[in-house]
Amino acid sequence: MNNSVMLRCILVTHATELAMQRFHRLFNPKCNVIGMIHVGALPGTPNYRGSVSEITENACKDAEIYKKCEVDGVLIENMHDVPYVQPRDMEPETVSLLSCISMQIRNILPPTIQCGVQVLAGGNKEAIAISLAAGLQFIRAEGFVFSHIADEGFTDASAGTLLRYRKKLSADQVLIFADVKKKHSAHAITADISLDETIKAAEFFMSDGVIITGSATGEPVDDDHFKAAKQSAKGPVLIGSGVTDENVKKYMNSDGLIVGSHFKKDGRWQNAVDPERVQRFMEKIKQYQ
Repeated sequence: MNNSVMLRCILVTHATELAMQRFHRLFNPKCNVIGMIHVGALPGTPNYRGSVSEITENACKDAEIYKKCEVDGVLIENMHDVPYVQPRDMEPETVSLLSCISMQIRNILPPTIQCGVQVLAGGNKEAIAISLAAGLQFIRAEGFVFSHIADEGFTDASAGTLLRYRKKLSADQVLIFADVKKKHSAHAITADISLDETIKAAEFFMSDGVIITGSATGEPVDDDHFKAAKQSAKGPVLIGSGVTDENVKKYMNSDGLIVGSHFKKDGRWQNAVDPERVQRFMEKIKQYQ
């Protein structure tokens, strides 16, 4: 092993040890459940229906359900803002309203439930700013390492600028969970880069955890991809799509499950959170732990 490879291995080991420590300051050393809150279409987007108060009220109702069911975390996302735009075309109202809604959700949830945000599409710096303003604990980041083509266009790697922005804001307490080989994307331009290499790159670039997904929202993670991720990653591995009552057992050795569609009425992400589905899922989790 040459000196440069050895140095990289040392740096990765140190970074992943820190990532695990940071993760376990917030989450339990078990499989944590993170429920999605899909905020209604915001002003300026095609599906906005003209009531900010209604959007906020519905998001807070979802938060109350998650609080009652005692999930480990909540992730706020502007998924109804279709079609998505990239940060260069994102208007100020998206960030300002997500900040206000996130603050109200954070106030509803007890300190034992961690709260994060994802800003579509690729609004990673925006998510850091929202987290700082609203007192959130983590973000979900697209395009952290390597470039890919998403349905909203080209997404470039952002780790370098994102971590510098987090440092500039003195927001190091906000964890960054990075999608790798993410859903709804074409990875042909990095087809020669394996999932293993992508995860190692994300950890070398100081992510606080990696997220693996199926091919689309609600699609389960491929079994071989999950096994490969667990073998490759030294830090936290989270499942980012397709978890259900029926398949959750095989993901129990992950560090976290981000559950959206399965927690919604009729299993559709567009609907409100269904308390019965959440409660049933949490009871099953307790059986497997």
